[in-house]
Amino acid sequence: MTITKNSIIGDVLDKYPDTAELFFSIGMHCLGCPASRGETIAEACEVHGADADALIASLNNAVGE
Repeated sequence: MTITKNSIIGDVLDKYPDTAELFFSIGMHCLGCPASRGETIAEACEVHGADADALIASLNNAVGE
């Protein structure tokens, strides 16, 4: 699974639970919230003022994609 800006956070976390630390590291501490699990990575990054491209690169690197 290649992670993109349109990937749903909950889907990423279900498949790769260890990636939670990468979300936490940029201030996304609400990963257990049903609303956040249904957001795309792009939507969450916009809300949190984070660089979506950098997060995507880190996530794909962490999962070997």
